[in-house]
Amino acid sequence: MGTRPVGTVTRGTTAPNRLRRVDRWLLGTQRALLWNALAGALAVDLGYGAYPVTTVEWAERLWTVRADLRVLGLEIDPARVAAAEPYQCPPKLEFRLGGFELPVPTPPVLLRAFNVLRQYDESAVAEVWSGLRGRLAPEGLLLEGTCSESGRIAVWAALGQEGPRTLSFAARLASLESPAIFAQRLPKALIHRNVPGEPVHAFLRDWDRAWAACAPLGAFGARQRWIGAARMLRTDWPVLDREPRWRLGELTVAWEALAPRS
Repeated sequence: MGTRPVGTVTRGTTAPNRLRRVDRWLLGTQRALLWNALAGALAVDLGYGAYPVTTVEWAERLWTVRADLRVLGLEIDPARVAAAEPYQCPPKLEFRLGGFELPVPTPPVLLRAFNVLRQYDESAVAEVWSGLRGRLAPEGLLLEGTCSESGRIAVWAALGQEGPRTLSFAARLASLESPAIFAQRLPKALIHRNVPGEPVHAFLRDWDRAWAACAPLGAFGARQRWIGAARMLRTDWPVLDREPRWRLGELTVAWEALAPRS
């Protein structure tokens, strides 16, 4: 008898292109990781939802860089695994029953876990992160985050075996009213830390002020306003990317600057 999957069944909400922004960031900033991965390296999509569209899309995007990558979707709900079977093309794309225990054949070089921790208590996050990081390949990367139902607003942490490295924000700029909207989509490790005295609160406050100060740039488009606000943020915060990523509606910050105080 197999081991029971570890975790709780999620709502399963998903939609085509919902994770496009995190996938674009991954392919744009982590190509060296993909290029240097061993032949047949494994990428795992943990908790893909009611149907596997985002896992299939992820596989197709990853294969544009490394056609030999194996992609494995894991779900805790047997009915969701059964529904994904028609989309399999072993060994390149498979779906299995599994949760945080990661029943995988080899340590993954990529592990994506989106919208799976929102229903958990904040106190559970550290243990989950530690367990998932410990299952990564030595050079592996864990992407854990949250996005809106449409995927137009997304926030994710990037973690290596040693711990969290960065926090990235992405938005569809044409419909963005204010960076304050990101507070609703912070990863579980930070969403309850958006209070005075915590770094993430100060960061979002400063970003909102920069966004307001750059309102005149909005006459040239939302992209120019976003870029202007990012430049202002860089004077006080460790913003790691530059204009080519900003133009896409992205912004990445060093994790240590936003980490909870306690």
